[in-house]
Amino acid sequence: MKRSEIIEIFSGATDEQIKKIMDLNGADINAAKSGVDDVKKQLDAANAALAAAKKTAETAISAEEHKKATDRAAALEKELADLKTSNQVRDMRFAVAKEKNLPPELLTGDTEEVCKAQADAILAFAKPSGYPNLKDGGETPPAAGTTTRDQFKTWAESKF
Repeated sequence: MKRSEIIEIFSGATDEQIKKIMDLNGADINAAKSGVDDVKKQLDAANAALAAAKKTAETAISAEEHKKATDRAAALEKELADLKTSNQVRDMRFAVAKEKNLPPELLTGDTEEVCKAQADAILAFAKPSGYPNLKDGGETPPAAGTTTRDQFKTWAESKF
């Protein structure tokens, strides 16, 4: 508000009255400005808190994603180690089977010593221990064309 505006509204106002009106108006403006300043300060504080909350949320998401990635990497490392161990055991079984001349599927051990012991046991079991027992007691079969009577006669002559 300006002095000229006050004089237009109150044509008979004295300088003292105009000064008081101006002072009151200035006080109101200053009070309003201080309220605005307080609101601005609160707004700035709220914006700072929001930015901090966003940063914390991003960090929390990042920490969660980091944990997931770390867990996934650990699982993959374990899987790789298991595959390496499995391949080493398989190669060792093939080597022992080739050395002992056996099919590798018969060996189930996890160490070379166990597989060699298994191979030796398999070979010992499979090795024949002599001539097989014959159902007829090992006697030679009769010559073709001979009858039971001829066989008995031959036997009796050899015994008596």
